[in-house]
Amino acid sequence: MGQQQLLLVILVTIIVGIATVVALNTFSAAADAASRDSLRLDLVSIGSAAQGYYMRPAMLGGGGRSFTDIDFTKFAFSGRPVSEDDPLVRVNENGTYVINGVTEDEFIVTGTISDQRGTTASARVCPRNVRMGDIGYGTAPAPPACM
Repeated sequence: MGQQQLLLVILVTIIVGIATVVALNTFSAAADAASRDSLRLDLVSIGSAAQGYYMRPAMLGGGGRSFTDIDFTKFAFSGRPVSEDDPLVRVNENGTYVINGVTEDEFIVTGTISDQRGTTASARVCPRNVRMGDIGYGTAPAPPACM
């Protein structure tokens, strides 16, 4: 009878150990997915606010149908500046965001999560839409062109 109880205790210990490892992996995967979703949501939010700036007439503080002078000081975004000298970079709890590739009709905003893999994503902001790129690690894949 003692041998059966010992085997049962060992079996239960192994099952609990396996269940713990599976739960930790599941939690980690869900946390990574939530971080990527937050990054993409911020990119779309930046794009939407920038489109409002684009449409607003210049005499009302907008771009007058141009993205030429766009930076984070021209519209509302919940990020804080990394440096007072660089209005093209902002940081919030979800990641770091950089505006680059600015032309009159479009610009690219790239977001990076501060994780071990350097997860990045970018979006091309156009006058009528925001084109999301794929998630990358290290460097963000280029988002699709404006339509």
